[in-house]
Amino acid sequence: MTRIILFCLLASFLLSLVLCTAEIPLLKKLGAGQNILSYVKEHAGKGGTPTMGGLAFVLAAFLVALPFCGVRDKPVLVSLAVGLGYLAVGFLDDFLKKRHGENLGLRPYQKIVFQLAVAVMASLYCCFEGLTVLYIPYTKLSFDIGWGMLPLGIFVFIATVNSVNLTDGLDGLAGSVSAAFFCGVALLMLAQGGGGKLPVLCFCLVGALAAYLVFNVNRASVFMGDTGSLSLGGFAACVCLFSGNALVIPIAGIMFVLSSISVIIQVIYYKKTGKRVFLMAPLHHHFQEKGYTEGKITYVYALVTAVAGATLILPFV
Repeated sequence: MTRIILFCLLASFLLSLVLCTAEIPLLKKLGAGQNILSYVKEHAGKGGTPTMGGLAFVLAAFLVALPFCGVRDKPVLVSLAVGLGYLAVGFLDDFLKKRHGENLGLRPYQKIVFQLAVAVMASLYCCFEGLTVLYIPYTKLSFDIGWGMLPLGIFVFIATVNSVNLTDGLDGLAGSVSAAFFCGVALLMLAQGGGGKLPVLCFCLVGALAAYLVFNVNRASVFMGDTGSLSLGGFAACVCLFSGNALVIPIAGIMFVLSSISVIIQVIYYKKTGKRVFLMAPLHHHFQEKGYTEGKITYVYALVTAVAGATLILPFV
């Protein structure tokens, strides 16, 4: 397993590096530039930066993971299908934004309908395949929730996909936090002695994201767009649900959770009082308004994610 993981990590990194290098000039030629939200004044100079960069790193992870584990491991195969499905929806959203010339692609209800459909199918897959055991974080204990996995799985998908999407707001942020998340979850699965080939898929994503970050750290040459962020959220939900680690998402994905919670708090409080809790939501924009650089925010987010993931492995050391 170790040899396969190292090979896949390196192979996905190199393939993603090649694909990203080839993708950026192509996206520029096609005019696939990002439309920047007018109220985020710090990002005014980023208008026109190529988006849809998620195509490269998702494709790289897919092409490496499929032959090495996907064809022999059903959970990995389903995860790849879900990830590609979300990539397609994200790509359509990004395409419509560019076509309309504004930051408006698919309607919110269109996104949620697709997310619900995938969430229901993936959760039913868990129930029918007996993937209904949940590990309790920081212990070696587990329990079987049976068909309770259906509502839990639906919630996990909707919450995770949208939380990752909300975190994609600064150069390198969603990519670095996702890489730390997948690394932590993969190491946890290996420590648990389960997960089948899902850890390999996680490391394929880590390698592909590491190469993508070469082009995405401040100042970014390409953005992942919803093409990448929705797909990453789908992968994150899949690997955790299918390995019985759904309950670790709020811990390993703490920064994703904070992104969502900050938006929810901001919206509810503003509607009730007309005032704001944060200078801007999601939370990373609040820190940016406070004067912190994108690089520092991204580094701290990734570091907190890595540390949170590492703490999950303590009971197995």
